[in-house]
Amino acid sequence: MMIKGIGGIFWRTKNLDAIKKWYGEVLKIEIENWNGTIIKPPSDNETILSFFTEDDLYFPTEQQVMLNFQVYNLDDMIQHLEQMGVPLVKEKEISDFGKFIWIKDPEGRLVELWEK
Repeated sequence: MMIKGIGGIFWRTKNLDAIKKWYGEVLKIEIENWNGTIIKPPSDNETILSFFTEDDLYFPTEQQVMLNFQVYNLDDMIQHLEQMGVPLVKEKEISDFGKFIWIKDPEGRLVELWEK
């Protein structure tokens, strides 16, 4: 394989300050002055690239891309989200691939949180 990994995720937002604040407070991603951050994952982290058909119902068809963040402890994350007042869109699901929940960012995008 010639690809080393995902180099970044870039998207447009309607309210830059609000989205930076939300991702900083809710997901504890420290957004720097250049409106981004560098996430240096531990060696056991994996980045998944997966394609879905246009009519696949795994996530809403009107959303072209879904972010998935791998977390250390999903139960701790759920507790943090409850303290922040961020509701779960999808309750904890346990499968052969791990544990998953969904939340929505301020612009309505689904974000998946995953514990491997």
